Amino acid sequence: MAATLVLLVLLCLSTALTCSGGGGGTGATGIHMKLTHVDAKGNYTAPERVRRAIALSRQINLASMRAGAAGGGGVSAPVHWATRQYIAEYQVGDPPQRAEALIDTGSNLIWTQCATCLRKVCERQDLPYFNASASSSFAPVPCRDRACVANDVHLCALDGSCTFLASYGAGRIIGSLGTDVFTFQSGGATLAFGCVSFTEVRPGSLQGASGLIGLGRGRLSLASQTGAKRFSYCLTPYFHNNGASSHLFVGAAASLSGGGPVMSMPFVESPKDYPYSTFYYLPLVGITVGETKLPIPSSAFDLQEVEEGFWEGGVIIDSGSPFTSLVEDAYKPLVDELARQLNGSLVPPPGEDDGGMALCVARGDLDRVVPTLVLHFSGGADMALPPENYWAPLEKSTACMAIVRGYQQSIIGNFQQQNMHILFDVGGGRLSFQNADCSTI
Repeated sequence: MAATLVLLVLLCLSTALTCSGGGGGTGATGIHMKLTHVDAKGNYTAPERVRRAIALSRQINLASMRAGAAGGGGVSAPVHWATRQYIAEYQVGDPPQRAEALIDTGSNLIWTQCATCLRKVCERQDLPYFNASASSSFAPVPCRDRACVANDVHLCALDGSCTFLASYGAGRIIGSLGTDVFTFQSGGATLAFGCVSFTEVRPGSLQGASGLIGLGRGRLSLASQTGAKRFSYCLTPYFHNNGASSHLFVGAAASLSGGGPVMSMPFVESPKDYPYSTFYYLPLVGITVGETKLPIPSSAFDLQEVEEGFWEGGVIIDSGSPFTSLVEDAYKPLVDELARQLNGSLVPPPGEDDGGMALCVARGDLDRVVPTLVLHFSGGADMALPPENYWAPLEKSTACMAIVRGYQQSIIGNFQQQNMHILFDVGGGRLSFQNADCSTI
């Protein structure tokens, strides 16, 4: 935080910035992107991936409520798995330059690290930094433009350009806002995005990606900028995807096609206060483990305004968080009940540091002894999680529960969303999902 504030002061002094708080079309078929998991390119073992996911989940949790996040056609893109998050591949500019970004339903801004990165203050990435000066279609966004004002913190330079600061659970970034042509696997659009020159995030948070694609409710998200009223994705499993890509569909291309029964629920209305207005809140009302309904207080998942402009609690669905986290009033009953049901099947967590994994069993016993966990939502929607969707290998012989203790707010992470086709009907105010083999979509 201190380093960021110092840099902001220097920016204001050196460029006479005024500090203040505060579209493009797509094809008729929508946008389609292929997604890959972040750690797919690394030589990580399954247990190493799990430990990395645990570390990030715990960090996102600790910062979840402090982090800022700043009907039509659509687009689609493939998504691949890293270790903890999913990455979309696309191109920016004319001539096009390759980029890879984490997809994040918990934030708004689209951004990529740029060639203007200050010395040693940007994250390492696998591709060259985006060079805006080499793109004939790049244009800076004026400071008084609606896109600039949409950022909670923006800086106005004497030349009228827009500089912004955005904060996340893993850190913060500073850059200039511009527009350029984005080309996806199918579909494309001219989008406002952040050309980042300063990145202060937890080491490894980007996993070699270029930046981030925000899918939140705000004005600068990919869905909002393309005028899309819905988007969907289907995430292939972390450890058994056979190299298959996941897929993200935005706009007209978004639909459910998994073949199984469709469950649906209304979104909980988001507070208007920034940054809470970014999130997709879900009406979680209870949890069942095996045949046992957990004794969770009815208020455990409520979204509450603790004082004017400050909210706590609630349950969000977040493609940028690896593991699900539950507030203490739900987490403790879950651990207690699983410990009771598993009883003699439990084994000690491997190593001196269990990474926050509360319960473990022998991997060979996983499907035999671990019960299905069901998340109950208002309206009758039930999300059934088989063992492989909430237990993960921590070493060759041991699997542990991949749900962590949350702070203030509960988060449904991407590990629990594996092999589910999930549709965000933003225009209709509903989330729908169905079980699916995501490798075939």
